[in-house]
Amino acid sequence: MTRHAESIVENLTTAVVVADAGLRLQAVNPASEMLFELSAKQMLGQRLQRLWPQTGALTELFADTLQTAHSFTRRGLPLPLPGREVTVDLTVTALLPEGGAGIQDAALLLELSQVDRLRRLAQEEDLVDRHEAQRAVVRGLAHEIKNPLGGLRGAAQLLERKLAESEREYTRIIIREADRLQGLVDRLTGPSRPYLQAQVNIHQVFEHVRALILAEVGDGLTLRRDYDPSIPQFMGDPDQLVQAVLNLVRNSVQAPSRTVVLRSRVERQFTIGQRRHRLVLRAEVEDDGPGVPAALRETLFYPMVTGRAAGTGLGLSIAQDIARRHAGLIEYTSRPGRTVFTLFLPLRQEHDATG
Repeated sequence: MTRHAESIVENLTTAVVVADAGLRLQAVNPASEMLFELSAKQMLGQRLQRLWPQTGALTELFADTLQTAHSFTRRGLPLPLPGREVTVDLTVTALLPEGGAGIQDAALLLELSQVDRLRRLAQEEDLVDRHEAQRAVVRGLAHEIKNPLGGLRGAAQLLERKLAESEREYTRIIIREADRLQGLVDRLTGPSRPYLQAQVNIHQVFEHVRALILAEVGDGLTLRRDYDPSIPQFMGDPDQLVQAVLNLVRNSVQAPSRTVVLRSRVERQFTIGQRRHRLVLRAEVEDDGPGVPAALRETLFYPMVTGRAAGTGLGLSIAQDIARRHAGLIEYTSRPGRTVFTLFLPLRQEHDATG
C-alpha cells in the first residue's frame, strides 16, 4: 500500500478491519482502535469473535463471502463495549489473493459505521443551534431586567437615607431581593469573566471535582475513576472546566445516585457541530440514578429547567455554555440505572488554540 493510500485509510472516520480466513485480525485503522477502545497491538492477532461475540452468528456469511466474493451488509448490529453499547452497520468484502491462490490466503475487509453516532450528529447540530438561540434570548432578557433592577435598588437606597433606623426594614428587604435577583441574572448569562488560556490536564480537573464532591457529600456515595492516562494536555480555562464538570457531577449526585464514574477517553476524526477534529476528548460522568424524566429530555440544557423542587435549573445550562466557549459540546444518554453526560472537547495544541 502506498503512503498516500495508508494516509487515506488512517484518516477515515469509518472503522476498517482486515481479517484472515480464520477471522484473526491482520490490520486495523485508527478509527477501529477508537471504536473498540483498544490499541492496534491489543487487537492484531485476536479472533474477531473474541472482540465482538455477536459476530459468531455471521460465521456462515463470512465463509460464503470468502467462497463467492459476494459482499454483504448487516445494519443495526449491537457492539457491546466497556461501560456502553453502540450500534453499527457492518459491510464485509472479500479480498481475494492474486494468481488463484487458495482460499486460506484470502482475507475479509470489514467496514463498521457507528450509526448511533451519525444520528447524534444531526441532533448535535440542532442542539448547538438551539443553545445559541437560547443564549441570545437569555442575554437580551437579562439586559432588560438589569436596568430596572438597578433603578429599583438605587431608589430603595435613596429612600433608606430619609428614614429613621427603625423604619428601614422594608427598604433593606427590597435591596436584598434586588441583589439576589442580580445574582440570578448573572448566573443566567453564564461566566462573565474573559476566557483564559492555559494548559489543562483533564484528570487534574476530575480529581479537583472529586475532592470537592466527597467533601460535600461525605459517606453514601462511591466516586470511581476510569481514566485513560495517555490523554494529552490541551488549551482551555481550567477554572471554567472545573465548574462545568462540577455541575455535571452535582447533577448526578442530586439525581440521586449511589455510584458516579468519572471516565476519560479520546476520539479520533470526530465532528462537533460543523467542524471535524483530529483528536477530541470524551469526558464522561456516569451515574446509576433513575434517569432523566421524559418530560425534560428535549429542554434539559435550557436555563431554569429542573426536575428538583429545590433546583435552580442553571447548572447544566452553564456547563453547556462553558463547553461551547471551548468549541465543545455536552451530550447525554439516559435510562433508569444508567445516565451518562459526555463532555466533548477538541484536543488542540497550544499554537492552534483560540479564545
